[in-house]
Amino acid sequence: MAFIPYDSPSTRRRIRAVLFDTFGTVVDWRTGVAREVAAFARAQGLNFDAEQFADEWRGLYQPALQTVRSGARPFLSLDDLHYENLCRVLNNHGVAPASLGTKVVEELNRSWHRLPAWPDSVSGLTALRSRYIIGPLSNGNTSLLLNMAKSTGLPWDIILGSDITRAYKPAPESYQRTAALLGMDPGEVMLAAAHNEDLEAAQQSGLATAFITRSDEHGPNQTSDRIPTGAWDITSRSIIDLAEQLGAEMH
Repeated sequence: MAFIPYDSPSTRRRIRAVLFDTFGTVVDWRTGVAREVAAFARAQGLNFDAEQFADEWRGLYQPALQTVRSGARPFLSLDDLHYENLCRVLNNHGVAPASLGTKVVEELNRSWHRLPAWPDSVSGLTALRSRYIIGPLSNGNTSLLLNMAKSTGLPWDIILGSDITRAYKPAPESYQRTAALLGMDPGEVMLAAAHNEDLEAAQQSGLATAFITRSDEHGPNQTSDRIPTGAWDITSRSIIDLAEQLGAEMH
């Protein structure tokens, strides 16, 4: 079957690149972090609820980003922000990070570099890559995203981390600078994400949008982002479904 290029109804441009939110959309951060927290707790003789610990750590993510977005502090990499947040959570659980040693805490912090992909991610991305430029559009720094890709087998064409754009989503600069670095008009770039807020900001920044349902990203009691809430170009059940809707053939 002949490939039919996809023209975005919202931007009225032909899509050349499909970029992805990563944490929660492409990789299962909660399972991955909880697994490594559980192993860490066993090794250190600690008694943690690993999933609760993962949720607490992730809960500090947006507030930390906001300190940078607001200009309250200079740009710091997500690795640095994750490390600060990890130390806070450890302290909240009565564990002084200094008592563990820097190397031990740094290794746990690198759990974000080793997150497992959702079952449909690699095959869906591989199909899309045959027709489109693909890569992450993530708040992760480049080394984090690179290590994640190597660990998980994500077949990105290009990796441009937030340390290159020097902006954190949902700031408009994060989307527009990424498109500019690719030499594309924003309307030629589609953001695929499992988060409506991310897609809303991308749409306002001139990008095409695709919602991917990840109704268990936050565990069985998830209440947000279970359904699309905006007029996105595409709504899909998985990355495989997205690839098929964009005309890429599965192999």
